[in-house]
Parts: sequence; C-alpha cells; structure tokens
Amino acid sequence: MATDTSAAPLGSPENPVKFRDQDFKSLLKECLKSRVLFSDPTFPADQKSIGMPELDLDPKKAIKWLRPKEITKNAVFVEDTIGTTDICQGQLGNCWLLAALSCLTMHPTLFVKVVPSDQSLSDAYAGIFHFTFWQYGEWVEVVVDDRLPVREGRLLFSYSHTRNEFWSALVEKAYAKLIGSYGSLKGGNISEGMEDFTGGIAYSLPVSSRSPRVLWRVLTGALSRGSLLSCFIQATDNRDIGKVTAEGLVKGHAYAITESDKVTRGSDEVLLLRLRNPWGFVEYCGPWSDKCKEWDDVDKAEKERIHLKTTEDGEFWISVEDFSNLYNVVELCSVSPDTLDGENTPVPESWTISEHKGSWVPGCSAGGSRKNNQTFWKNPQFKLVLREQDQTEEDEDEDENDDDDEDAVEGTTDNKKEVEKPKHKGKHCTVLVELLQKNRRQKDKLNFLYIAFHIYRVRRHLLQGVCLDRNFFMKNRPVGRSGKYKALRLRLDPGNYIIVASTFRPNQPGDFFVRIFSKIGNTLGVQEIFNEVAGSDDKLDAKDVLTFYHIFKFHLSP
Repeated sequence: MATDTSAAPLGSPENPVKFRDQDFKSLLKECLKSRVLFSDPTFPADQKSIGMPELDLDPKKAIKWLRPKEITKNAVFVEDTIGTTDICQGQLGNCWLLAALSCLTMHPTLFVKVVPSDQSLSDAYAGIFHFTFWQYGEWVEVVVDDRLPVREGRLLFSYSHTRNEFWSALVEKAYAKLIGSYGSLKGGNISEGMEDFTGGIAYSLPVSSRSPRVLWRVLTGALSRGSLLSCFIQATDNRDIGKVTAEGLVKGHAYAITESDKVTRGSDEVLLLRLRNPWGFVEYCGPWSDKCKEWDDVDKAEKERIHLKTTEDGEFWISVEDFSNLYNVVELCSVSPDTLDGENTPVPESWTISEHKGSWVPGCSAGGSRKNNQTFWKNPQFKLVLREQDQTEEDEDEDENDDDDEDAVEGTTDNKKEVEKPKHKGKHCTVLVELLQKNRRQKDKLNFLYIAFHIYRVRRHLLQGVCLDRNFFMKNRPVGRSGKYKALRLRLDPGNYIIVASTFRPNQPGDFFVRIFSKIGNTLGVQEIFNEVAGSDDKLDAKDVLTFYHIFKFHLSP
C-alpha cells in the first residue's frame, strides 16, 4: 500500500520540499508515457554543471555525458547489497562528502531516507532518479537525470568499486545539483555531509581528549547507537593536504569509521577500528593492516567473524593505540541528541526542537565578534526561556567552563590545556544549541565564515521585545566557552537567556540557521527580538551571566 504523504508536514522525510518545483512521480509518469528518457533542464549536461574550467583541450579527453547503460551494458542501480565499497572518489576533492556517504551505508534505515529504494535501471526506467537531503530544518527532494560526466570511457567523479553500480554516482550528482555544481563540492567538512544525510547533530572529538581504551568505548557506543563516524589527520597547511605518511595514511583527508571490534592474540585483547579511505585504494600499512604479520596469530574463525579482507579496497583495520597516535580528530553525527553523552549509554529521552532562520546584514545586524564592542550588540538576538527542570542528578559539565578565547586569531587553531571541570549538583534544564551558516557553497563556491554564538542569562524585565544594547555587553562579560567544532549539550539553570549569533568580522553578509533542542518537560520559547536600543542601564552580577561560545571552523579536505 502506498504511503499517504499528504498528512505529513511539508519538509518531513515523508513529504519533502520539491527542489526547483520538480516532482519526481509526475515527471517519471510523463517520461514513461512518452517513452522519452528524462533530460533535466535545470542541471544540464554541460560545463556549467561541472563548475570547473576544462583544462585538457585534447578532444580525445573531452567530457561526455553518458547514461549508465551507455557506459557499461551491465549497469545496475544497486548490485546485490549496499556497502562501503560502493563509493570510490573520482577526480574531485570531495572526500568529506563520500566519507559521510560511506558511513551512511552502515545504517539501512537512514540510507533509504536519502536513497529511496524504489529505483532501478531496468524496471520502470525513464532516465530519472530522486534523492532527499536535509537542508536547514527541512528535507528536500532533488530530481536528476542519469547522464553522468565521463572521460575516456570512465566516470569522471564518484564510482563504485565494481564499476557497474551507479547509485553513488547519482547521489553525488543530486547533491552537486542541490549545492550548485560539481565544482562546489571541492573541499569541505565531514560534519556537513553527515548532517545533510541524516538531519542529525554533528560535532568533533579531539582524539587526544580520551585515552585509547576510553576512546574505543566511546566510538563503539556511538556506532551501536547509530551515529555516523569519520576521522582525519590534520594538515599543518595547504601544502600538507594530500601527503601520504609512512604508514600509508593521507593528511587532511576524510576517512569513514565503519566498525569497531576486538580480537584475541595469544593472551592479549586487541581493540580495533575499521576505517575506509573514500579513494577506494591507498591503505594503512602498519600493524593490523590487511596483510600484516599480526593476523598470523589470530584464529581463522576470528578473522572470518570480523570479515577480514586482503583486497585493495580502501578499507582496513587499525589498533586503537595506533589510531590515537596517528589521527587528530573524530567527527561524529548523532541522529538523536541522546547520543551526545560520550561513553555513558543514555536512557532514551524525548526532545522538542525550535528552529530559526536569520541573516547578518552589513551596517545593520552584522556586528562581528565581541572584540567589536561598538557593534557586537547589533547582532541578531534571540530570547530563550527555560521554565521546567528535567535533570537533577550530579553531573559533570563538559564544556560550559572552558576558558574563553576571544584573542584567538581567525583561521588558526590552538592547543588549550586541560581544564578540570567542576561538578554541579542541582536541578537544570538540558538544552542543545547549534548554529549553521547557510548557502555558502551556492553563493561563493566555498566561502565559509567564522561564526559564533553566545548565550547570556538576563533578568526577565530586560526581555521586553527589544535587543540588549551596547551598555549591557560592556558591563557583563562572558564566563564560559565551548570547545571548537562542536554542537554541545548544556545544562542551564531555569531562567531567561539571550542568544547572540555573530560572524567573526563585522559587516560580513550571510544567512544562518539556529536549532535548539530541549527535553520534553521544558517550556522552550525562542523568539527573535527587535534590533533597537533597549535603553536599559541594569547591571547583572557575574554569577547571573552564562555564555556559550560556539565556533565552526571548516576543514578543507581533498
């Protein structure tokens, strides 16, 4: 029986927004009736859709746009089952996207949201396919034809390891259309792809923040709860990106973490992680890699249980100790906020969500960071009211008390010392806040701003529909800061708060999206307040102020 999507809210996975007003079902029906294969007029088979200049003028190497069965007579949409090796990176620096897609294949229920299962290159075939992606609070359906860029008989961009499977190439094309072009996919943050494939919350975990065994437990727990995981080795500069280390690992390159397990070698228990290079080749060559001697001392049954492969497919095992020594950052994407608690398995809980879309307008609402004390108050401000407590046990505040770092230079990273986190006992409201910038690829190819938000606690009489003025921010300094690259879970006292969203530099135009999760039981009200002088001279004590400083810095990955 067909699912009735009319009752589902617009923008839900069941009733996605039609990108460029293209309806897949009606277009498919029209093509089948006319017996003409679909050609998409909104994403034509030309250089504009490639989005990059044609560098090789040799006519023998000219790009041709071919349908799958024109590339190989054995072409299929999906061959047998979906797997991580279905995705190999072509001549495009979009490992961040393909690593996220590799992670998605491990979760069938999430996968079918992005790649609907009712598609084929044979049954009811009309050269048209559709995929859905999460975009700033709503799911969007993207329709594409199946003409793919080919050079010298081979796909120019993403391809399957088997060469005759085409679902991953078509997902890549649909995402390129959504963003603007294939060229707009060059370089990015793994979290961006993972969120757009799931609608989940992505955050980063520095590898050095946990001991190897604790890190393994954290990642194992996250995988078991359905989180998407990836990792990378930080490149020191642009020239370092793409360099292969002595261990066979690529710097500044996104890897998918697809599994964790442990094996017994003699009397030792070895904790392992399985990783995949989206290239589909160039693998780790250290201990516990595909053909290393360590496997000689492991029972055959153990090797079969973890599906040890010795083929060059980009997938390999690595011990958590070596992983901790070689990798810098793990990126996690949790479909539910309940999976953000680290190594402790959470009790399933219900959440409500509030969302807001806004803009930074030069000369009006783009005041820049707190360093710009003449204009910071002009940034968009939102009222947040928390009334009911939902958490009473003694808990460790993970990030609220990190040192503030307003002196950090844009575009740099710093190695901060570990700060002992104090424990608080009392009743709190649990809130998760995320700030995303919108459409930076469509407008400027790849031009992400450095953005942040602060949360100030204020007295109720200041929340009268007007924004807090410069006087308030001059007299009340922030007392806390989040870590970098994270959407964080906060435990706040019930009360009234103001969220201030800002860019690092003043007068930088941009659009943003804020989403706030709250446990059911809280009354959560988020409302943008007018950008005009409040005229209040009230002073708050330092203990009355809470600030949450959230900076997204985008790793450029080949």
